[in-house]
Amino acid sequence: MMIESFLQYLLYEKNYSAHTVESYKNDLYQFKEFVAGDSAFQPETIDAVWVRRWIVFLMSENYSPLSVNRKLSSLKSFFKYLCKNKYIETTPLKNIRGPKVKKPLPHFVKDLDMAKLFSGWDDEDAFEGERDKAILDVFYTTGIRCAELAGLKNEDVDFQAKTIKVIGKRNKQRLIPFSDTLRDVLQSYINIRSETIETPANNAFFVRKNGKTLSNSIIYGIVTKRLSEIPNLSKKSPHVLRHTFATSMLNDGADLNAVKELLGHASLSSTEVYTHTTFEELKKVYHQAHPRA
Repeated sequence: MMIESFLQYLLYEKNYSAHTVESYKNDLYQFKEFVAGDSAFQPETIDAVWVRRWIVFLMSENYSPLSVNRKLSSLKSFFKYLCKNKYIETTPLKNIRGPKVKKPLPHFVKDLDMAKLFSGWDDEDAFEGERDKAILDVFYTTGIRCAELAGLKNEDVDFQAKTIKVIGKRNKQRLIPFSDTLRDVLQSYINIRSETIETPANNAFFVRKNGKTLSNSIIYGIVTKRLSEIPNLSKKSPHVLRHTFATSMLNDGADLNAVKELLGHASLSSTEVYTHTTFEELKKVYHQAHPRA
């Protein structure tokens, strides 16, 4: 049977995991049941109408758009395999599009909550306190990624020009300006680092108390711990602070293209998601403040 041949191909030639192959199997046999029931399954008779009917059926059975698209992906791979092996001439899924998946809005921290966090900063360990405050402030003020912060070297931070040089995805370099406030925070960290550590490993800017570099997981833990002090915050991660930076910039009237460049996004569509967040915030303010809302 063609479905079984395809599954063997995935397992032994494509080296897919048994779990993945099982998912393909379930999707394809579900489609076979819908189209043929107990009769023989003949892929060459399937056209776009059958595929669209199946999408409608899945949606009527309350499958989520994400699940429907995954099943369509299984079907596309199967018919592509049939075309490649000359079982059929064309795939019926050529012009088929799945249902739109609603993207969740990015989680972010309100500016007031961030201000409270920084103003109430207190730590028994002076070095870790200054370092953690600097880390959170860099995330919040520049919007850089966790891996970008972990890779910062001493020469990447220019206190005179007030810029941070970042090596982002695909080794793309960008310069991000920072404020006098962040400069003072970073200087405080550097001062106590100099008193505590003789020579930071690998010329790293942010380090542990023993001078060794910070891994992504350690940075993630630092941020999660500090953001836990903010009540009712559902997500706590460096990326939440990146979202917070972008949202704050756009709420205060920053140009979308400028925010794109600061974040290091390859396309404007990646940045546009934050405009939805700011619009939701505007709606909330309107409904709270306007007498006829």
